[in-house]
Amino acid sequence: MRHPVFVLLCLTGTVALSACGRGNSDAEVQRALKDVNVIDESNLSDIMLTVGDPNEAVTYFSNTLKQNPDRPDLKRGLAKSLVRAGRAAEATSIWGSLVNSGQGTNEDRVGYADALIRSNEWPAAEAELNKIPPTHETYERYRLEAMVADSRKDWKKADSFYEIAAGLTTKPASVLNNWGYSKLTRSDFAGSEKLFIEALTYDPKLFTAKNNLILARGAQRKYDMPVIEMTQKERAELVYTLGLTAVKQGDVNVGRSLLEEAVETHPQHFDAAARSLAALDGKVVN
Repeated sequence: MRHPVFVLLCLTGTVALSACGRGNSDAEVQRALKDVNVIDESNLSDIMLTVGDPNEAVTYFSNTLKQNPDRPDLKRGLAKSLVRAGRAAEATSIWGSLVNSGQGTNEDRVGYADALIRSNEWPAAEAELNKIPPTHETYERYRLEAMVADSRKDWKKADSFYEIAAGLTTKPASVLNNWGYSKLTRSDFAGSEKLFIEALTYDPKLFTAKNNLILARGAQRKYDMPVIEMTQKERAELVYTLGLTAVKQGDVNVGRSLLEEAVETHPQHFDAAARSLAALDGKVVN
């Protein structure tokens, strides 16, 4: 007779356990959904910061930050997006708010210094870089340190920082190009030429380094084209740069020949070179 009671108790216990299990499952589901939302949001933030349209990214981070005003990752995303959108002056206020809130990192201060440099606020950028401990050794930090030293014409420090920065990245083409341009402005044409060539070994498609290389060679009266990778259109543009350099240095006949070559080489009509050539020959071009 006691069997039905036992079965009933067992069933009651099973129902109770099921209810508890459902409660635990519901809580776990909610936590899982929350985790998924965070992951989805994180993925979306990453997309916005890399392949997304910069202005769309600004809108996304601005709207999300209004709903979560205390989240440093959203402030960071907004500041980076503003820089990508060419709105560095606006980014400085966001970076400043973040680094002064106690939630910022050394890398955030580097980002702040970068935005200040882009806004032509060099003393403020230098002040921010000075607040970063020397143990924070990153490519971006030393790249900015080199630029600040350049702005102060402290060439010894600039060279040291450029060298360190180049050694901290697997893609040093950009910083080598900057270093070469620094030497170009100091009239160290041979030194700059070597750096531009080195930059092109890492990124053969970096046109600014190609053009700077031509300027460095032209300044040394090297009027032959270097052996570098270039398209037909690029060759025409580089020959044009070399022609103008020759004219400015008084080598007018060489410059004229180079301008003529630029016009003939370009796959389409090269208006700028044609105008320069006409001006050199004293012709009026409408």
